[in-house]
Amino acid sequence: MSTHHAAARRHLLEQGRARGLYSGAAWSLGDANGPYDRGWSGTRADGGAPLDGTDLWDLASVTKPIVGLVVMALVERGVLALDDTVGHHLDRYRDSPHAARTLAQLLDHTSGLPGGVPLYREHPTRESLLTALGTLERTAEPGTHVAYSSQGFMLLGLIAEQATGRGLDALVTELVSTPLGLTDLCFRPGPERRARAVATEDCPWRGRTVTGEVHDENAVVLGGVAGHAGLFATLTDMERLARSLLGGGPPLLAPETLALMTAPRTDHLNLRRALAWQGTDPHTSPVGDTFGPASYGHTGFTGTSLWIDPEAARYAILLTNRVHPDRAERGFVPLRREFHTVPVRR
Repeated sequence: MSTHHAAARRHLLEQGRARGLYSGAAWSLGDANGPYDRGWSGTRADGGAPLDGTDLWDLASVTKPIVGLVVMALVERGVLALDDTVGHHLDRYRDSPHAARTLAQLLDHTSGLPGGVPLYREHPTRESLLTALGTLERTAEPGTHVAYSSQGFMLLGLIAEQATGRGLDALVTELVSTPLGLTDLCFRPGPERRARAVATEDCPWRGRTVTGEVHDENAVVLGGVAGHAGLFATLTDMERLARSLLGGGPPLLAPETLALMTAPRTDHLNLRRALAWQGTDPHTSPVGDTFGPASYGHTGFTGTSLWIDPEAARYAILLTNRVHPDRAERGFVPLRREFHTVPVRR
């Protein structure tokens, strides 16, 4: 790995901290054999303890592809099918406008379900929020438009639970964490893990700085375990996941299933999407233009991301708390793009 480029990447992220974009950042670039540039800089909160590499990060929407891996593992086992419908699995939504939406449409965000609807504001209980979820008006005809929808992944989490009779947290442990040895990947961290958690927002809704509790308010109402947000992980956990996706660790899926999951499905529509993964759109890609057309990944609202370039056989992980102390966008998006475009030399 070029020390010049590694130093440039570290400098970029340290400058981001100096500009107040986050209190801390951790990163890793590598391949199937492991990282060739990794590090961390900053603190777990403004004025808090320095990062030490064991820090626990709120993954936010990077939860989605991990839940997607669970769903695809259940498809592989014959428990679910991509053309299964919401109404087939969830009785409470059998008469909903979304009853006929398929798992594939939920996974690639073509279901017509709306996106980041703040249901928690008017529905402060789990039961009320789930009822409201079934009444949302669709934003487009299914299959005609990509509209990023956390609500769709809420349904996917419920479907996985209903189909197996097990909690989503247990499914993530069984199908992702245990095979890969991800010792800290979890929903609802306990006291020991919370002590290592990186702070997110000084949250007006909760009246406190959120640390070791899911940042996403809809996920809070759902009890901290949801298909769209709620997972926490360390940098090491994310490296092991990335290596597995590149063939350098125990496989979570058969090669043909992973290929199906990560192949672009919506190039004829407005955004490039795979099953639970983002693709590299020419003009809106969060990783710029240095990742190849077969690349896939995901970003999280808290300032997290994981990207895989299978053709170049490399990964990039960036973990920050860019919503600390608040969620205002002060320049993180262009910094993230620049991080991914710093040249890589092994």
